[in-house]
Amino acid sequence: MIFTETALKGVLLIDPEPVRDERGMFMRTWCQREFEAHGLPITWVQSSISVNARKGTMRGLHYQSAPNEEVKLVRCTVGAIYDVIVDLRSASPTYCHYVGITLSADNRRAVYIPKGCAHGFLTLEDNSEVSYCISEFHVPTSARGFRWDDPAFKIAWPASIEVMSEKDRTWPAFFKGGALPA
Repeated sequence: MIFTETALKGVLLIDPEPVRDERGMFMRTWCQREFEAHGLPITWVQSSISVNARKGTMRGLHYQSAPNEEVKLVRCTVGAIYDVIVDLRSASPTYCHYVGITLSADNRRAVYIPKGCAHGFLTLEDNSEVSYCISEFHVPTSARGFRWDDPAFKIAWPASIEVMSEKDRTWPAFFKGGALPA
């Protein structure tokens, strides 16, 4: 696997190194030793899949508050998404900045999202499926989020949003320089 730093400290793009032969292809998508060698010792406690029927489906921006902050490893296994990570770590030099990455079944990339970051995505194709490995159990009382169009982040989404849950539509605004909402 090839680990590449993004513009946000600790957010890594992970490219597989497929081995091809007459049967097709084989690649590793997770290796504890390789992640530890990159300073990422992690234990996954949940694996989830998000199936999205329509192009233009928005999910996010989501995170869990302390003490249930989570690390995620996100990959698009069918279709394509524009994946966005927002740095909510107030001591970080990239606080309130974001990085957007296209993840697809074709490029087979994954993104490693550290604790303290919000995450969301927009589907770029119908029937897109997203796979997550998650380091913490889901705790509904720790679930938080911010609006996808929050002016504090100025995210340039690459396509129009056609489908969104009421919960995602009504997340509160984020106030740069202020404390995170409880």
